[in-house]
Amino acid sequence: MSVLSRLFDRYLGLPEPTTPDVEVTRDLRVPMPDGVVLLADRYRPRGSEALPVVLIRTPYGKHRLDSKVTGRVLASRGLQVVVQDARGTFGSGGRFSAFHQEKDDGLATAAWLREQPWCDGRLAMAGASYLGYTQWAIGPHLDPPLEAMCLGVTASEFTTTFYPGGVFALHNMLTWTALIGTQEEAPLGGMLPNPRKERRVRRAMAHVPIDTSDVAAIGKEVPFLREVAAHAEPGDAFWADTDNSAAAVKMTTPTSMVTGWWDLFLPAQLRDFAALREAGRRSRITIGPWGHDLGALRAQVSDQVSWLSAHLLGDSAQLHRSPVRLYLQRADRWLDFDRWPPPQSTPTPLYLLPHRGLGWDAPGESDPDTFTYDPAHPTRSVGGPLLSMQEAKQRDNRDIESRPDVLVYTSAPLPRDLDLIGPVSATVYVRTDTGYADVFVRLCDVDADGVSRNVTDGILRLPAGSEGVVQAEIELHPTGYRFLRGHRLRVQVAGGAFPRYARNHGTGEPVGRAVRTRTTQFEIFHGAGHPSSVMLPILGGP
Repeated sequence: MSVLSRLFDRYLGLPEPTTPDVEVTRDLRVPMPDGVVLLADRYRPRGSEALPVVLIRTPYGKHRLDSKVTGRVLASRGLQVVVQDARGTFGSGGRFSAFHQEKDDGLATAAWLREQPWCDGRLAMAGASYLGYTQWAIGPHLDPPLEAMCLGVTASEFTTTFYPGGVFALHNMLTWTALIGTQEEAPLGGMLPNPRKERRVRRAMAHVPIDTSDVAAIGKEVPFLREVAAHAEPGDAFWADTDNSAAAVKMTTPTSMVTGWWDLFLPAQLRDFAALREAGRRSRITIGPWGHDLGALRAQVSDQVSWLSAHLLGDSAQLHRSPVRLYLQRADRWLDFDRWPPPQSTPTPLYLLPHRGLGWDAPGESDPDTFTYDPAHPTRSVGGPLLSMQEAKQRDNRDIESRPDVLVYTSAPLPRDLDLIGPVSATVYVRTDTGYADVFVRLCDVDADGVSRNVTDGILRLPAGSEGVVQAEIELHPTGYRFLRGHRLRVQVAGGAFPRYARNHGTGEPVGRAVRTRTTQFEIFHGAGHPSSVMLPILGGP
């Protein structure tokens, strides 16, 4: 066992390896029904007989450090791992078509593996993000089923993450476009920081039309960006065959999930978990203080070791824990629950009040608050669940809150700690003069020094051509967070959050092609007949 392997084990907090002598077979050729050949590497304990296979399918390169570490970590603990390059990536044949190809290629790969003399017929899968999606693409359809699945920061469908609240997630979409569009020529598959490239991608977020921002970002066309921009309108069925959520609840495979409060897939992954538990399936989830980052990766590898060892090697010692384990932010505590959302949390409305206040009692009569949203100078956003680790999570929001196009509502100081665990939503009564608008709502934590840090947020595109007062129901990201005694709660309401989300041009033009802009006048109502509020999951009740 190498010194590097020992260091990785120590960093990941893993138990001692049982079989440190690992053999690696490079570039196995896996044929697809259409004649295309996909390449894979196999990791296994040296000299072992036929073993079950843990399949990992990746578009990021089986040679990447994270794939190699996972392969060696699992193999040194008695498991056999096959890491496969997805179609059209890093030497595998064919053309990469993000999300659309993974079901057929995954099923063909599973059938091929079961025919190999070194496979005992049992299969499991593991992986994070897109690698998690490749599991959902075949897990509900395999017969016999997978023995286990380890799903990190991922979901059974990605379209609600492409278009949260019906709004194009510009920052994340262009960041991923730049990654997959340059990874094959970038050192270490694009894992190393590249400040020059990052600056260019950031500038490209202001480029219009959006469907050519790939060229502005990296100098070439990327099919994924063109597709996600062209099919952003309501009712478009382009992504329908990539949605595995309905089939997922019929699956019997035991699943273990890892996610973070700051991960972009958190809402969808929690929906998957809740649906599986409701259907009586064996599943568990860990929610930590992570984003789409190395913290989540570290937790996921540890999770894979315990879950796969239990279901493939009969070591069930790690299975005796609650189905839900989560980290309560700002309290530095891990908590266990039997289900999500925790029944101990009570949904409680926090109302927008006149004079920019927040309170637990419903308001009386009041005039609406107003602001003007100008897409030519869009409302900015900082922090949140972003793919870019340098820009994600909590940030100081005071500069944003000083803008005239952001309404800010603040509570009195809290008399005691306030714990939120569960889904968060907002009801905002809004009227616009164009009928084409988005509503962005953000909940912040204001400390004793007046620093306002984002806790959770959400956005909604109003129905096109909306007239009159619209009751906007906005899903914010779920959270687990303690507001400390003496802190204040703050709610922002705005007409956008750029560049995290594409600006609403106010013209009704398709997202991908919009160029012209038109300002929009907003009225936000919070009187007796239109009580705008944020619904908070208060642990233990109000």
